[in-house]
Amino acid sequence: MKKNKLSLICACVLSCSILFSSCIGSFSLSNRLLSWNNEISDNKFVNELVFFAFYIIPVYEISYLADILVINSIEFWSGNNPLANVGEVKKVKGENGDFLVETLENGYSISKEGETPVELIYNQETNTWNVVAENYNKELIQFNEDGTAQIFTSEGTSLNVSIDAEGVMAARQYVMNQIYFAAR
Repeated sequence: MKKNKLSLICACVLSCSILFSSCIGSFSLSNRLLSWNNEISDNKFVNELVFFAFYIIPVYEISYLADILVINSIEFWSGNNPLANVGEVKKVKGENGDFLVETLENGYSISKEGETPVELIYNQETNTWNVVAENYNKELIQFNEDGTAQIFTSEGTSLNVSIDAEGVMAARQYVMNQIYFAAR
């Protein structure tokens, strides 16, 4: 009976945290734990044993709970991920080679060996993401109060889209049309 009450309380707390914050979040703590687990050993069986042990000892459950109740809520309401490592550099493989992505206090610096880095900077005052490179500074996207986003193109035009899958598809279609007509 006590176990059922505890399960019900946990389910209610988790449901409330999801309903009241309306944020999925990045699950930084849980993702770091899983990443660490994958890098423990080159032997996949050792990694699986650690994963299984952490699942039984509820380490993963506690990390998910901390993410859901605390870290993702802080990230949603403040706009900052409390676990983001400023200065952390990751190597990312892309279609055109390897890139280095450095986490900045207000965005990211992306560079390819031998080329000028490009920064994606978030301006909290204007609620915009900007691209910055050498003497170039341009707004990419602005989040509006009404739940839409204004996307700015290099041609000086803009498109207002909803922040959902439909809006992403509209933005992709708009950019593809711009590329198509520019090539003609």
